[in-house]
Amino acid sequence: MSDTERIIANVNATMAMEGMPLTNDDKMRIRDCLEGKKSFDETVKELVDFYRKAV
Repeated sequence: MSDTERIIANVNATMAMEGMPLTNDDKMRIRDCLEGKKSFDETVKELVDFYRKAV
């Protein structure tokens, strides 16, 4: 298992314990950030913008 997959699995396990397992989209976002395809800041901004529009 690669480091990226291990991190995603650990995050998913932690979130699942709280009743909020990761969706496939969540896992892809994390993967994109860890692999340098997108910055964490950019991803957070996109999510904040998305949820502001949804309200």
